[in-house]
Amino acid sequence: MEIILEAVFASFLAGMATLIGALPVFFLNKKMSHKSYSAMLGVSGGIMLAATIFSLLLPSIEKGGVYLASLGLMTGVVFIELLARFIPHEHFFKGKEGTDVNLKRIALFALAITIHNFPEGMSVGVGWGMEEPGKSLALAIGIGIQNIPEGAAIALPLLSLGYSPGYCFFITFLSGIVEPIGGLIGISAVTVFRDFLPFALSFSAGCMLYVISGEMIPESHEKGYGKLATWYLVGGFIVMMLLDNLFG
Repeated sequence: MEIILEAVFASFLAGMATLIGALPVFFLNKKMSHKSYSAMLGVSGGIMLAATIFSLLLPSIEKGGVYLASLGLMTGVVFIELLARFIPHEHFFKGKEGTDVNLKRIALFALAITIHNFPEGMSVGVGWGMEEPGKSLALAIGIGIQNIPEGAAIALPLLSLGYSPGYCFFITFLSGIVEPIGGLIGISAVTVFRDFLPFALSFSAGCMLYVISGEMIPESHEKGYGKLATWYLVGGFIVMMLLDNLFG
């Protein structure tokens, strides 16, 4: 029970780091530039990519072998692909995607947030199940760090669309509160079914990989700032790699 509470608390703290990135909405009135948005998505994507490799996929291979890891990876990718295909959701600059359903904009944002952030929380929970404090802590810190620019990338575009600072902050809070839910599901699964851990690690990696490649990278390149986003992605990757080495 203690390890479950620890995992949920860690994923909660990581999720709430998004609120740090949302704080500028209370003293900024100017529109967020596409350049800044691309840079924030780039660094977030880099941290997530390194966490996917070093904190999830490699431990999965070590514990369960490459074939089980490959199966889990593909299952995670397919899971998020199905969510993205059948649940209507909205990107902050690209507009609505998915099934053409007339939902209120707040619902579309909430659904988009769930698709993006649930895998992050689940990865923290599953990672905690490894019972390797160094790697688990590095993963939680890495997810928390990348949530700061991600929080800004959520709140500031909303501000530029005319929403109030309080509304922007609340939507960003929703993006963070999804993560402890994912963390609870992840740690519960691997605690009850210990043999499930290698598959769960690679499944989480697959979910994260889809979000990075299918959502974050394309959106960061959307307005012609692909090179800038790539450099920020590399920087984020290095930060997470150093964290994994420091705590692992």
